[in-house]
Amino acid sequence: MNLRNSLERYGSVQIALHWAMLLLLAAVYACIELKGFFAKGSDIREALKTWHFMLGLTVLALATIRLVVHLIGPSPRIHPAPPRWQELAGKLMHFALYVFMIGMPIVGWLVLSSEGKAIPFFGLQLPPLMGVNADLTDQLEEVHETVGEIGYFLVGLHAAAALAHHYLLHDDTLRRMLPQRMQSRSR
Repeated sequence: MNLRNSLERYGSVQIALHWAMLLLLAAVYACIELKGFFAKGSDIREALKTWHFMLGLTVLALATIRLVVHLIGPSPRIHPAPPRWQELAGKLMHFALYVFMIGMPIVGWLVLSSEGKAIPFFGLQLPPLMGVNADLTDQLEEVHETVGEIGYFLVGLHAAAALAHHYLLHDDTLRRMLPQRMQSRSR
């Protein structure tokens, strides 16, 4: 098992970061969706919001690490090679996902900052990115919520494309991102 990417497959670091990010995004969305089932001001609702903030900031950290790992290593080739338009579509999707994974937590951090609220991060209090600005808070919240809705679409489209490559196009797009022990079972 290689830690680093090769021209044939992703390394175990990139694979682990990819699947950890999926679980983390699911947890971030679960926290914010589940909070609606609890009364405003209730302990569990506040806990879910806090976990949403902390996990969102963890997305920012892991996405940044993923981007660095992606930029310093080679990207495995797809076999058989896809048409040029599919390569371009894949690059655009990955760009959109990175903008989403890095931008959303930053906007969330700005929302908390503009409200003058603490920015919790697993026992730490992170500094605000800006001063209190009630006029900007509503706009930032709207951006955060709208992009969050778009995130469902991006993640779903990414997964659908991987499955289409595997089951319809019969290339190794999906297998390159599976842990090595699962690769042979997916053929």
